Amino acid sequence: MLNLVSVLPHCKKDNKVELRSSKEATLNELIELRGCSSCLFFEYRKHQDLYMRMAKSSNGPSVKFLVFGTPKEHRKSKPYHDHVFVFSIVDDHIWFRNYEISVPHNESDKMVRGGLDKMTLIEVGPRFCLNPIKIFAGSFGCPTLYENPFYVSPNQIRALEKKQKAGKYAKKVKAKTRRKTHELSNPLEPDEFADMWRD
Repeated sequence: MLNLVSVLPHCKKDNKVELRSSKEATLNELIELRGCSSCLFFEYRKHQDLYMRMAKSSNGPSVKFLVFGTPKEHRKSKPYHDHVFVFSIVDDHIWFRNYEISVPHNESDKMVRGGLDKMTLIEVGPRFCLNPIKIFAGSFGCPTLYENPFYVSPNQIRALEKKQKAGKYAKKVKAKTRRKTHELSNPLEPDEFADMWRD
């Protein structure tokens, strides 16, 4: 989140928000108190899932995203002046990249002749991926304008993984019971050499 704040100009951040019964009213009130026209609201659920809401104050619209792919301790970016933000859509996800425009300089810190031809883009971060969930008519709620049909919540994914693991355990238990019933129905014949070395 701090990487994103460092990229945004004129950004005002607040700590935690105590949400009352109406989340929408609380957040709109906070936006008005800060004198802002738009808001990014981050929700962290189950200590694993990060959701981000982008909203235009009071009237809307707003968008809810599932955010993933952000490294926990991304390297610090170096100071720069010229940068390019890239928003690309791949596989129904919005990918964000931040690039610095690097121009070759000489010892006196002047741009080299023909340096514009040698300009390069260097990714400085932050980098993240947004999976759009819903678009609302108003800020933080109201009627839904769009709902992503391909979105699967992280809770559903974890539940499926648990079921698969439970299936493995059930297979082991069934295999054990089958083995025991097989051993009982097909007992071993007595070994004729069992008493050979006994005195």
